[in-house]
Amino acid sequence: MFHKPILPNPSGLERITVMQGQALASADKSLEYSTVLGSCVATCLFDPDARVGGMNHFLLAEPPAGYDTAVDEHYGLYLMELLVNEMLAKGARKSKLKAHLYGGANVNRNMMKIGSVNAEFARKFLANEGIALLREDLGGTQARRVDFRPASGQVRLRTVEDRLAPPVQPTARPAKSLGDVELF
Repeated sequence: MFHKPILPNPSGLERITVMQGQALASADKSLEYSTVLGSCVATCLFDPDARVGGMNHFLLAEPPAGYDTAVDEHYGLYLMELLVNEMLAKGARKSKLKAHLYGGANVNRNMMKIGSVNAEFARKFLANEGIALLREDLGGTQARRVDFRPASGQVRLRTVEDRLAPPVQPTARPAKSLGDVELF
């Protein structure tokens, strides 16, 4: 079910990376959706009766005031609606949908709290739509990797370690040759 974790080494499954601006849904047992999140938020939806699941990945909660289009894949407002509609098109019932939310980290201290804004938007959207939120792992400062099997609702969450790459060591230049050059 939706709350059972994925066991390591998911052999034989086709892994599909859910990129920023995407919302995908399926009932295919051979698929696993995967994404890496910083301040972005991913929503995993699952209908346990229809055995249909889906995942989205949004960059920002809502467009700024006065923005002239409602269709923009950068925004949660559009991608949450798109994910619900994709689920319904695959046979899910809105009243049966269960949700998990992941991401929303504030990974850059010098920027505004984009992750917090995204997380709060996603919670409010689910509450307004009457979709049960079963689990969330939001906020903090670390990135996350989420793997989701849409047909079973299984989720694996891993925190991406917050460490820097080792410093680059300078390469010693070869000593200049003091000998003669012979041309052919």
